[in-house]
Amino acid sequence: MAPFRFLRTALLALVLGLAAAMAQATPSASEQKLIDTLILRVSKMSSMTFMRNGKEHDAAEAAKHMQAKFDHFKDEIATAEDFIDRCASRSEVTGKAYKVKMSNGSMRDANEFLNAELRALRRGGGRAGAG
Repeated sequence: MAPFRFLRTALLALVLGLAAAMAQATPSASEQKLIDTLILRVSKMSSMTFMRNGKEHDAAEAAKHMQAKFDHFKDEIATAEDFIDRCASRSEVTGKAYKVKMSNGSMRDANEFLNAELRALRRGGGRAGAG
């Protein structure tokens, strides 16, 4: 019976090790570049106002906040979509969605806006919503 107990313990350790390895994700070089580019784009959108928990933030503040959240959650992010979902579209504290006030005064959901920007980047870098 002892060999089976050892085998069961070894198998359990292997499964737990794999689960832990899978839980930690990091972006590939190409996904990291997309994330960096999204943050840079946000920082340069001076004609827009970013809304977090009912407060207005300029582009530089919004980009700084996104970068800080990314630095904190980096081990849980594998793709640019993960970045948008985890770091750039809602408050971790309140759960409220972030908004983007466009230059014409209209409001867009940050998730929708940033995913449009990401689609433009993936298509070849065109500007999707800087308006």
